[in-house]
Amino acid sequence: MTHIHEDAAGHRRLITQEPVHMPTMAQEGGRTRIGSSPRARYLARFGGSMAIYVLSLSSASYLTQRHLADGGFIWVLALLPGLAIVGVFYAIARFIVEQKDEFLRMLLVRQALIGTVMALSISTVWGFLENFGLVARVDSYWVAVIWFVGFGFGGFINWMSYRARGDGS
Repeated sequence: MTHIHEDAAGHRRLITQEPVHMPTMAQEGGRTRIGSSPRARYLARFGGSMAIYVLSLSSASYLTQRHLADGGFIWVLALLPGLAIVGVFYAIARFIVEQKDEFLRMLLVRQALIGTVMALSISTVWGFLENFGLVARVDSYWVAVIWFVGFGFGGFINWMSYRARGDGS
């Protein structure tokens, strides 16, 4: 159980009380290892997705720069890094869903919302500027980059507001 305590000076502190019992496999959905936490599963999903991203992007760059790929294979090379980033989004979404502590879940949702607002706002304004020929065209994958920056900024805002992060650490 986590809650916020405000002292007489107005300083907010996060108070966490650890549960006395260990969750059973049934309470965790029955598909997880004993001792596996939402954070551990998130890190495994995130790490796997990022490994696929790095390997697929570096392989695609290597093969296309040397003209070693053509035809339908180029489509596969182009799709793999993007699908790996979709895997990162999936890892974050599952982390939010699997987070049992309501306060920590709220922090994660708030963090994702800040990232979403930043990405949509910047890409929308840029799109109109681009439409009128005022700025250069930007590849659309930068929307995800902006989202990740906003997600990180959301974590900073959470830390400054509550001295807590949504990842449970």
